[in-house]
Amino acid sequence: MKEQNFAHHVRLVPPFHFVALPILLLNFSWAIYMLVHTWFSMNALVTLLLAVALVLVALFARLFALAVQDRVIRLEMRLRMEKLLPADLKSRFDEFTVNQFVSLRFASDAELPELARRVLAEKIDNRKAIKQMIKNWKPDYLRA
Repeated sequence: MKEQNFAHHVRLVPPFHFVALPILLLNFSWAIYMLVHTWFSMNALVTLLLAVALVLVALFARLFALAVQDRVIRLEMRLRMEKLLPADLKSRFDEFTVNQFVSLRFASDAELPELARRVLAEKIDNRKAIKQMIKNWKPDYLRA
């Protein structure tokens, strides 16, 4: 597996991102075309509504999976931080946002305490900004 770092840590699932979504978008586009060119027939309208529903199902399925992943990351980070953070930071656990947890999971054990302190002190909540601050990347290959 390719080494993971900030430059290439985003996970693309080819059957989903490059096959299913383009087909659904093509179907959606075709349904709009048919509705416009058949003078708004009932069949074309139902086809368009079905195309919209299919796109929404695919997008929400992805969003729901990512939301569950974020909850698992939060729990994982709570366990990890219990071991690694000094007492003053452990007491501030509830101040961390989901964005901070998701980004900090890539920090090595050695740099996590100081990076966590800095993220809280400076109120940095941007995932990309936090990930760019990481010097020793800890890969996460088990992502949705």
